[in-house]
Amino acid sequence: DNMMRCASCGIAEDGDNKKLKTCTACKSVRYCSVTCQKKHRPQHKRACKKKAAELRDALLFKQPESSNYGDCPICLLPQPIDPEKSSMMSCCSKVICEGCDYANQMRQQEAKLEQTCLFCRHPSP
Repeated sequence: DNMMRCASCGIAEDGDNKKLKTCTACKSVRYCSVTCQKKHRPQHKRACKKKAAELRDALLFKQPESSNYGDCPICLLPQPIDPEKSSMMSCCSKVICEGCDYANQMRQQEAKLEQTCLFCRHPSP
């Protein structure tokens, strides 16, 4: 039986007449009414929280698709499409994302270090 059923009372979805509503947090169970959802909540609460956390983590840690510009050799994230948001290092010809370049500049300023290339550490001109 491949029919969707209410997690509380077991009533089946029957096309146009009875549409079941999906749990908005975990998206893994369905209910025919708010009453059934409230009645089933004590049994469903623990599994719901676990599944909702998994869904949130999957969305949060999903890696972006790689662009044709390649990845930053420091953070390994895809290079931005906008060339203004990355820097080519003249010493080693590596293209570094703006975030890594900025973090390196802040680190060098705070520690009063010599300005060097983020990738090869060659002194900046």
